[in-house]
Amino acid sequence: FTLIELLVVIAIIGILSSVVLASLSTARNKASDAKIRSQLTQAKTSAELYANNNGGSYTASNMAAAALPCTGTMFADAASGMLILTGTAASWPTGTLLSCQATATGFSISANLPGGGFWCVDSAGKNQAAAAQQASADVDC
Repeated sequence: FTLIELLVVIAIIGILSSVVLASLSTARNKASDAKIRSQLTQAKTSAELYANNNGGSYTASNMAAAALPCTGTMFADAASGMLILTGTAASWPTGTLLSCQATATGFSISANLPGGGFWCVDSAGKNQAAAAQQASADVDC
């Protein structure tokens, strides 16, 4: 092989590897998005069970402000054994910001998606993309 041929082969390998790495990044973001949507769906089911065990109430409490960890009574009720948002912060994809809101009659949980946008679940049965993070006291996606 001549030096020119070797340089051409190295350039082609470099171009192909950059295309593959870009595809892997996209796939990783989609996987993280799917994990967050799944975790929020599980949290929605847990919240319904919590309400059934508490006389139909979602327990209004001092929820964390939007984009802060969810620490209110319904979302971290260790006394009743009903932990709505299970796992540690490490179990959520890096950079996930949760917003949890609850009143006696409803709740909403939203999170940012690494692939872009937000995902929201609420007591009305919505499990959908959202334009922005839930604001404080907003229990409707």
